[in-house]
Amino acid sequence: MSAFKAYDIRGIWGEDIDEELCYRVGYFLPRLLSTDHVLVGRDIRLSSDSAHDALLKGILDSGADVWDIGLATTPMVYFATVFLKADASVQITASHNPAKYNGLKISRSGAIPVGGDSGLKELERMCNEGIIEKSAERGTVIDKSSVRNDYIGFLRPYASSIDNLDISMDCSFGMANLIAKDIFGSNVHYIYDHYDGTFPAHEPNPLEKKNCEDISRETMKNSSDVGVIYDGDADRVMFIDEKGRFIQPDYITAVIGRYYHDRNRTGNALQDIRTSRSTTEYLEELGFRVTTWKVGHAYAKMKIRELDAVFGGELAGHYYFKDFFWCDSGMFASLLVLNVVSELKKEGKTLSSLIDSIIRYSNSGEINFRLERKDEAIAALYDEFVTKGNPDKVLDFDGYRIEYGSWWFNVRKSNTEPYLRIVAEAKTEAELGEKLDRIKSIIKSFS
Repeated sequence: MSAFKAYDIRGIWGEDIDEELCYRVGYFLPRLLSTDHVLVGRDIRLSSDSAHDALLKGILDSGADVWDIGLATTPMVYFATVFLKADASVQITASHNPAKYNGLKISRSGAIPVGGDSGLKELERMCNEGIIEKSAERGTVIDKSSVRNDYIGFLRPYASSIDNLDISMDCSFGMANLIAKDIFGSNVHYIYDHYDGTFPAHEPNPLEKKNCEDISRETMKNSSDVGVIYDGDADRVMFIDEKGRFIQPDYITAVIGRYYHDRNRTGNALQDIRTSRSTTEYLEELGFRVTTWKVGHAYAKMKIRELDAVFGGELAGHYYFKDFFWCDSGMFASLLVLNVVSELKKEGKTLSSLIDSIIRYSNSGEINFRLERKDEAIAALYDEFVTKGNPDKVLDFDGYRIEYGSWWFNVRKSNTEPYLRIVAEAKTEAELGEKLDRIKSIIKSFS
């Protein structure tokens, strides 16, 4: 299986991705993006130093310079790309994947992502077919690690009004540890607040609720107002309410909408095709014009720019902001949400009360089916619920979102894993159960 995915380059280190591939990416990337320099950051996975050395060797052999910012969160790389006016950047990370994975997230000028439809396929072709001819004038490594201080300076003002909160925070042994204490200080209840590229306590994927059990317990133990947990490269963030409950990330999109509404900033907002109607309706009532789009940062970042949207959110816990160069940042998102929680607390209200007021439908969350005959299953679902049914609306990008008056569901193939994914929602729990049973029986007939 190729390590070149829809959004990035990623796979098991030593199998799908290795030093040779990193070297070739480094060599051909300056040619792809017509630049004489590449900004590079990396996470703390055990293979990241090897990937870093090989990537840099390739860039330097091409004749381009390396702007090395050292250890970095992925959003810090986006920030540095814009702040330093880099024409190209690479973050070495596998984000939320287990420790044995690694990868490369590539951006061009303005932190615009290089995805499958915007250069990654061509880069794959170059890596597979291109000929290496080392430049007579080798590039130079330039230390740009001081950009960390600029990034902290950009974020810190958003933390100025949350001193009234009791916060529990899980840094997941990952890159959030690079800046969390500089932003939030020492009064937060931290867990897993040092680097460990083996991620010994839990995988760095907070979308899996089992990985949130420790921060949920910590939030309850400390009687905190909120729990916060970042993924491995800190581009995603999830939240726990004061009752220890995991908050489905698309509901947090609604909370972010409240942050901007309370500051008289409405306009366009972006959501992905899996987003709850609860969130959509809440945002529309606040005055936002909500657009539904494809899943994935490479798609979202282009759409949010096109719409000149104030912000956007995904079920996976990515949140995008015009105020952050239309990029995603777990740290920036958490600061906005904590500002809302702080304001609620001043009014004698809780995060759970706000979330409960947002939720109006019964939601399945994302359900994964490991399936070989994915296309056949999707065709059968379409036939049952569209051809034979009478839906109110069908969105036909990123799989299908099929909407009826009191319920809807989305079916889509994972872009990075061998799964068929389902999200369903209905006005009542009983109706949701009935519809899910019908959907699951069709899918299981192809397993």
